[in-house]
Amino acid sequence: MFPETIETDRLELKRLDEHVDVLDYYEVCAHDPAIEEITEHTTWSPHDTPKETKDYLDHVREQWADAESAQYGIFPRDADELAGATGLGVDWERDLGTLGCWLRKPYWGRGYSGERADALLGLAFDTLDLDCVQVSHVPENEQSARAIAKYVERHGGRREGRLRNALADQDGGVHDEVRYTVTREEYETAHG
Repeated sequence: MFPETIETDRLELKRLDEHVDVLDYYEVCAHDPAIEEITEHTTWSPHDTPKETKDYLDHVREQWADAESAQYGIFPRDADELAGATGLGVDWERDLGTLGCWLRKPYWGRGYSGERADALLGLAFDTLDLDCVQVSHVPENEQSARAIAKYVERHGGRREGRLRNALADQDGGVHDEVRYTVTREEYETAHG
């Protein structure tokens, strides 16, 4: 259903559960020097144990097998290391895709979020035939707000608004969510 690898000009998106070693991923998700900054505006927290990382990657594998989600490691072509992770969740009953992404701090501000979003929007509309893709961020994440607004606008989409108490994180916290969408029609018009 989902491609194992997606290539862009500067990136390779590789199936996360197949191309990332559990212990290597744990080191990044637990001990990256900027892990607190990386996870400050995400719904996940730094991993406490290698088992937590293994359980997460097992869950990713199950979602892939059930065609519910495709999670990828982000690998810059000019570096031999994991820059972050991204994914496309799919709600088939609603013909809706949901994008997500996090990057390690050395890779912030390079346009990688937009480049991988371009590829995943192509997957959602051109391959999976979805009707709509959504992406969101917490209101306090100004860096993501700028990146998301830029690529959503490029693909003809729009900011839908702020949803109160819409995001729950793994630690039980609840956050507002700023949501954007791109529809198939908007995407095709922007690329027509």
